[in-house]
Amino acid sequence: MTTAIDKVSIIVSHGSLEGIYPGLIMANGARMEGIEANLFFTFFGLDAIHRTRQQHVKVATVGNPGLHLPTMLGGLPGMSAFVTHEMQKRMEELDIPPIPEFLEMISDAGGKLYECKASVDMFKLTMADFIPQVDSVITVGEFYAMAGGGQIIFT
Repeated sequence: MTTAIDKVSIIVSHGSLEGIYPGLIMANGARMEGIEANLFFTFFGLDAIHRTRQQHVKVATVGNPGLHLPTMLGGLPGMSAFVTHEMQKRMEELDIPPIPEFLEMISDAGGKLYECKASVDMFKLTMADFIPQVDSVITVGEFYAMAGGGQIIFT
């Protein structure tokens, strides 16, 4: 017998398109199913909720085995921009919203967005650097307390 999931807490630690979208898709899907969803952004995942950086998130082309490109090709000038553009076209065709719109949808649906205090401090950022949908800056201990009783997913 399986037990229904009531709550997910998703850790987003990568600042690339392919590192951010899985967490957003899972959080949005959870909210659409009535499941409590918390997103915890840490390290370079903070780019997803950073006011200016979220518009410039790209696909990581160097050393990305999923692209099936030789590492040398991935490092060519313009390759990341090209692959990012192609990926964004495909996502648009599937009606997958851009990062800012996706985060707003998740927040509007009751999903919670949190910044990792250690990462915020390490990068010398403040709440003013982030989008208004962010609920608060929390410590890892506070994240664990909030995630209690649910599933933790690391993307």
